[in-house]
Amino acid sequence: MPATGSSLLPLTLTLTAVLALAGCAGADRPAAESAPGTPTSAPTTPAGTTAAPTGSAAAPVPAVLDFTVRTIDGKPFAGSALAGKPAVLWFWAAWCGRCRGVAGDVAALRRDHADRVNLIGVAGLGSGDEAMRRFAGDTGIAEFPNLADDEGEVWRRFGVRSQEWYVLLDSAGRVTHSGALSQAELRRRVAGLT
Repeated sequence: MPATGSSLLPLTLTLTAVLALAGCAGADRPAAESAPGTPTSAPTTPAGTTAAPTGSAAAPVPAVLDFTVRTIDGKPFAGSALAGKPAVLWFWAAWCGRCRGVAGDVAALRRDHADRVNLIGVAGLGSGDEAMRRFAGDTGIAEFPNLADDEGEVWRRFGVRSQEWYVLLDSAGRVTHSGALSQAELRRRVAGLT
C-alpha cells in the first residue's frame, strides 16, 4: 500500500529532529567522513621535536601527552610540550560552520590566558591540509598552534567523536572536562584551571 501524506508526517518529523541535533554534521560535512574511533595506546615521542607552547621544563609528561603530530604548517608538535601547564585542546573541522562561528572567541581566549594556559587547535574529520590552513588564516586562529589530525590520532587519544569539542587539562595532565561548551562556560572553566 503506498504511503499517504499523513503517514509520512511522523517520518518527516523524526528526520527533521535528527538533522537538527546533528549540528555541524549537516550539508557542510563530507558524506564519507566519520568521527575517529576510540582511544589508542600512546605512541612514543621522538627526540628533537619542537612546539610553540611550553610548560615547566621539569614537568613529568603524562601518558596522555606522549604523542607527536604535525601542525597545519607541517611542523612537528610534541604533546609533551603541554606538560606542566593547564591546556585547552579545541577540536574543530574546516567545514564546520559552528567551529568557524566560535573561532574568534577561541583566539581571544588564547590571547587573554596565554601566560598561564596552553591553547591548541586540533583540526580533523577530513578537513584536508589546504582547507585547514585556509580556515586558520580566515578566522584568526593561525596565531596559535593547530594540529593537522585528519587521521584522528589525537581525537582517539582523548575520546573525541565530534567537532567543536573541548578537552581541558590541568597542569598535571588530568582531563578536567571533555565535551561541548558555550563560550561563557569555556571562559569560566579556563579561569579556574590550575
